[in-house]
Amino acid sequence: MERMFPRYLSSPYQILMFEVDELVVFLLFFILWLSFGKFFLIPIFVGTYLYSKTKKKYPRGFFRHLLYFSGLIKIHDYPHYFERRFIE
Repeated sequence: MERMFPRYLSSPYQILMFEVDELVVFLLFFILWLSFGKFFLIPIFVGTYLYSKTKKKYPRGFFRHLLYFSGLIKIHDYPHYFERRFIE
């Protein structure tokens, strides 16, 4: 039983030129464009471009932690952000 082994273990998955999170932003604006029409045509490209530029400025995992600090998602096995001491 052979399996493909990734060449770089830490590299994110890519579809064409997009990483997965950039593709989600692209598809979100695309669905909004299909639903509401011409108004969301420009944000498809501008929003995806600005998201990728902003993402490259910050370290990996920044947006996930930003969502965690705002209370939108929960990171499993991770203490609350307001705890000062954490004992493993």
